[in-house]
Amino acid sequence: MSGLGDQLEAFSRTVNFEVFRPDLEQALVYSDGSKGGRPPFDPVLMFKVLEIQTLNNLSDERTVYLINDYLSFMRFLGLGLSDRLPKQSGCFVNA
Repeated sequence: MSGLGDQLEAFSRTVNFEVFRPDLEQALVYSDGSKGGRPPFDPVLMFKVLEIQTLNNLSDERTVYLINDYLSFMRFLGLGLSDRLPKQSGCFVNA
């Protein structure tokens, strides 16, 4: 894919998404975990998912499907084949 000009790879080299982490963590409200529940997804991962969704004009359901289907999306997100992904609709906030 790299040799074919993967645009997401170029985007990832150009933008340091980690610089957004402090602002994302400050804006998000996490519970202390005392009531149990599923741990939250990484905020930078979810921000990158929203980038994919916005750049491709995708619904939540289509975004989840394509992340699971496209290795280029998984690579952009830093996910492996066995990594946990959001699987339910309504898991993204449409900006």
